[in-house]
Amino acid sequence: MNKKELFENIKRKKSFLCVGLDTDINKIPPHLLKEEDPVFTFNRAVIDATADYCIAYKPNLAFYECRGTKGWASLEKTVAYIKSRYPDQFIIADAKRGDIGNTSAMYARTFFTGMDVDALTVAPYMGEDSVTPFLNHDGKWVILLVLTSNKGSADLQLTRDSEGERLFEKVLRLSQKWGNGENIMYVVGATQGRMLEDIRSAVPDHFLLVPGIGAQGGSLEEVCRYGMNSTCGLIVNSSRAILYADSTEEYARRAGREALAVRKEMERQLAVKGII
Repeated sequence: MNKKELFENIKRKKSFLCVGLDTDINKIPPHLLKEEDPVFTFNRAVIDATADYCIAYKPNLAFYECRGTKGWASLEKTVAYIKSRYPDQFIIADAKRGDIGNTSAMYARTFFTGMDVDALTVAPYMGEDSVTPFLNHDGKWVILLVLTSNKGSADLQLTRDSEGERLFEKVLRLSQKWGNGENIMYVVGATQGRMLEDIRSAVPDHFLLVPGIGAQGGSLEEVCRYGMNSTCGLIVNSSRAILYADSTEEYARRAGREALAVRKEMERQLAVKGII
């Protein structure tokens, strides 16, 4: 999916919501545990309930890889289900890969050729040659970790060099030489607030993947105030607040209601900016 198609989806659905599929088998409704594949059954119902209100899904690989082959099978079925039933959805594999070049090339083949997802989160801190193998796949996106929401982000990302440039700013500057706004996005935590203003000044036209609203306490209004551009430029993720809104047999219905509530606020923000 290219940038124009992504923006058209945002306008059509009046939403820039990404539903994070951080599916923990220990948190899903107990009645699902009797299913052959409880995680996929849970994901399928949540996807069916939320697909009208979001433009993307983001399975977090850690929640699947921890279950070995069973988890990987759940992931593959989930991605295949989205692609077959909801082909307009942008699929992000949240894997945070990044290694020396030949290893990165194998990771890229895994997700872009084998699984055929649209985008992959990548850690850029091994430098250009660890990222460029992911950029060699036409029509696919690399989403670089730049400024995250965790407390420890200050340990490295906010440190300054002798000229006063912060490390996350250096990543933004250098990475624009590796790719462009048609194949690179950036992860920026919603709890970073006004820091989005600095990021927008550095990358005015790129899409930002913004996790951290909902359970992590990030403000959607603040994210839009400082991060939205003329083509929206935002994919805002919510995971736990939607996935685990209910632990009974009503879980999918409640997930849909939560997604709709976020979508309504996103519609308002898009209207304020004159995008819709």
